[in-house]
Amino acid sequence: MSEKKTFAEKIKSLTSSQLIIPVIALFILVVFNLIRDPGFFSLGIKVNNVGNRVLTGNLISILNGASELVILSIGMTLVTSATKGQDISIGACAAIAGSIFVKVLRSGQITVPSIFLGVIAACFVAVIFCLFNGLLIAKFNIQPMIASLILYTAGRPIAYWINGGATPNVESNLLGYLGGFIPGCPIPSPILIVIIFVLLILLLLKRTTLSLFIQSVGINERAAKQNGINPVFMKMLVFVILGVCVALAGSMNVCRIGLINHEKILLDIEMDAILAVAIGGNSLGGGKFRLAGSIIGAYIIQALTTTLYAMKVSSTDIKAYKAIVIVIIVVAGSPVVKEFVGKAVKKIPAKAVKAEGK
Repeated sequence: MSEKKTFAEKIKSLTSSQLIIPVIALFILVVFNLIRDPGFFSLGIKVNNVGNRVLTGNLISILNGASELVILSIGMTLVTSATKGQDISIGACAAIAGSIFVKVLRSGQITVPSIFLGVIAACFVAVIFCLFNGLLIAKFNIQPMIASLILYTAGRPIAYWINGGATPNVESNLLGYLGGFIPGCPIPSPILIVIIFVLLILLLLKRTTLSLFIQSVGINERAAKQNGINPVFMKMLVFVILGVCVALAGSMNVCRIGLINHEKILLDIEMDAILAVAIGGNSLGGGKFRLAGSIIGAYIIQALTTTLYAMKVSSTDIKAYKAIVIVIIVVAGSPVVKEFVGKAVKKIPAKAVKAEGK
């Protein structure tokens, strides 16, 4: 009897786990692609236009293509947890950061130090703009989506003005350090940047009380304040981190395509970032969060996009198919469905005991 109870408790904890839905969704995508095309995840090596031997394949495309989304999903998760809302201006802020990055690169010869300087400048400017949103939210108690609507509307025109109303190009093999390949390394540099960035964020959250403080503010701001936590400071801090995420994503995207297009750079990325947070099982109402869930959610979105392209689905139809699948995933991870599954799981041991008694 005790063994059955232990088994039931394990099943219950598994079904109530925050990561169960995104992991299952990712597993289904993998199995579907393997059935549809056994070679979908095969890897190959080819020589690129610079003469370097690099890894190729759908798996690399998914990991590489989701890089900016993973970074922005991390920032969005922290903002959601602390403010109980979402910043919908991250795409526009990325356009501003990308414009600053390009302006720095075009001010002189493109070198590794100038690229590093460009990223620092982009971070500084992006943090200022994100702090503007943070100030409206933390100090004036404006709902996050409404507060960020200002930059969502004005951000891309500001990016356009920064470069004098133009869409300038930047050309250099050194841009591969952020958006392509590092000479001698077959793995795309955005994948390596994501790995390093995720490790740094995890180290920051694990080695400090930052994660606890952010979640405390999101769960109960008044109680957090009574326990010595400054809610305004914590909210401003998550927007500083978001600014760094935005600058890094914007700079990486500029290096990928070699120009800044204020209208199209990371267009609608904010919606995908919010979806990644939701698919990862994180509450959009703030509080507790799992970065692993948001990261998996970002890769699910990219894997779904890559799968649809592989199935020859037109680019105009992809958004509709993605919306259908994402609705299914989000509904499956909703509290109502989890509660229903939990109740069904509870009945399994009782039925097993009755059957054994008979």
